[in-house]
Amino acid sequence: MSKDQVTIVGAGIVGICCALSLIERGIPVRLIDRDKPGQGTSSGNAGVISPWSIIPMALPGIWKKVPGMLLSSDRPLSVKPNFWPKMIPWGMKFLSKSKESEVRNSANAMHLLCGPSVALYKKHLEGTGYESLIVDSFYVHAYKDKNKANIHALDYQIRSEKGADLELITGHEIQDVEPSLSTDYKAAVLIKGQARALTPGMITKVLTEKARSLGVEIISLDVTNINRSEEGWVIQGSDNSIFSKKVIVSAGVWSKKLLEPLGIKLPLVAERGYHMEFANPGLQINNSIMDVESKLVASSMQDGMRLAGAAEFANPDEMPDQTRKELLTNQAKVMFPNLAADHASFWMGCRPSFPDSLPVIGPIDGQKELYAAFGHSHFGLMMAPKTGEILAEYISDDPDKTDISSFSHKRFGHMSSKHSSEII
Repeated sequence: MSKDQVTIVGAGIVGICCALSLIERGIPVRLIDRDKPGQGTSSGNAGVISPWSIIPMALPGIWKKVPGMLLSSDRPLSVKPNFWPKMIPWGMKFLSKSKESEVRNSANAMHLLCGPSVALYKKHLEGTGYESLIVDSFYVHAYKDKNKANIHALDYQIRSEKGADLELITGHEIQDVEPSLSTDYKAAVLIKGQARALTPGMITKVLTEKARSLGVEIISLDVTNINRSEEGWVIQGSDNSIFSKKVIVSAGVWSKKLLEPLGIKLPLVAERGYHMEFANPGLQINNSIMDVESKLVASSMQDGMRLAGAAEFANPDEMPDQTRKELLTNQAKVMFPNLAADHASFWMGCRPSFPDSLPVIGPIDGQKELYAAFGHSHFGLMMAPKTGEILAEYISDDPDKTDISSFSHKRFGHMSSKHSSEII
């Protein structure tokens, strides 16, 4: 076992990018997951790769909107009844992050991660033969109420201050950009300098195979516990155990369960999202489009048109809400009146979300050679490549490593060190 051996627990897009960044620095890597790499939550997102998705979910005045979002027929926000005891304390932390100063702090940290996303994906895909899986595009924020399209609002203002190229369009200008979009939309803000993934699941497959070709070992294991030994870490699975000198926990929402036995308590919840993908939609979308009021994102992909959205707070292993099928289909027809919706597939995944919309990245205090890379909520696809670069910097002890204080697990004040010195 190499003294530099790193084992990554969790092979979503974040874990895959960590593996690539490490192996490219000559550090031996093993990548572990109970499922096929990148085919869980990472495969079902809306495909937006956005340097400008840097606005946290909690904005000033959000508390006024929450009741309407919960009661709206569009159901952009829902909470399962048995989840309310966990939701209330998490929600209070979320609301505490909605002050402008907090929003700006989070946006600065998000920009660090999202800013280089397009360039880093193009670098990772270079030479694979699948470079065309990422295409340049706009992000179209569409509004039915023209008066709500305020390009001077705080979220757009922050983007502009950081260099985003924004344009407000109205009326027929919207159809010039997106002919298939309903004329019910009266205004849109174009966020330029974006990209979109034509099939996120294929990108994760391609990058997994690239990692494998570079020497990354891929292991199928349902990890149940991580414990410290005298020589390193014991990664216990349902039918096997693996030893490693260094471990990165990148298991999404399931990271919380793995770390709690070590005394690490974090406010991480499952914010579940859904999508419908229409195999023969009969139309083409030129860019990624968000209906800002219903929080739905539509994009054309290789296998059809995908409509993704919803923020459903629930236990991660709870069964999907099947009523979302009809709801999403109807919402898709509202956005695109000429949509052929006969052939469609339904999907649900679990976003790992912290109240401040930021992940936990880097060394875990009091746990030698244990690192975190999880909690990327709605932004995992954008944040994954830079997260991988940061973990590689810290594990290789790069003298120019990035300041990651904004992503420390200690920012929540919920860690107990009572188990930090335990040896099994």
